[in-house]
Amino acid sequence: MDESSSSKRAGFGTEQLLGEELSGLSIKDLQNLENQLEMSLKGVHMKKEHILTEEIKELKMKGHLVHQENIELHKKINIVRQENAELQKKVYGPGGINELNRVSHITHGISNEYDLHAPINLQLSQPQNQKNDEPNVMKLG
Repeated sequence: MDESSSSKRAGFGTEQLLGEELSGLSIKDLQNLENQLEMSLKGVHMKKEHILTEEIKELKMKGHLVHQENIELHKKINIVRQENAELQKKVYGPGGINELNRVSHITHGISNEYDLHAPINLQLSQPQNQKNDEPNVMKLG
């Protein structure tokens, strides 16, 4: 196979694209094969970069949405804390036992409205029985 006939071929075979069966190719054919492979590789890199860029955009958008949802949830938590403090004031009344400590502890997180790493401490407690003049006696009969 001479140089002119091999360089006039329309394309290279799969084996040649894989770097095999190159012994019959001329310098010009090898340069053409190298150029074709470089162009193919550039196309692959461009496609890969495009896909990665799109994935990054999508992940950034999802991250932003999650961040916004997190802020909204923290706002709701602070509203619940405020409501809880108000309910405790109603239950324990002004001057109730340790009321000041409970309310300040509950409302402490309200000032941290946008602190996404603030600890959340929830506490359940039974309301204290109020003293009645009449004892609770069950009447039979």
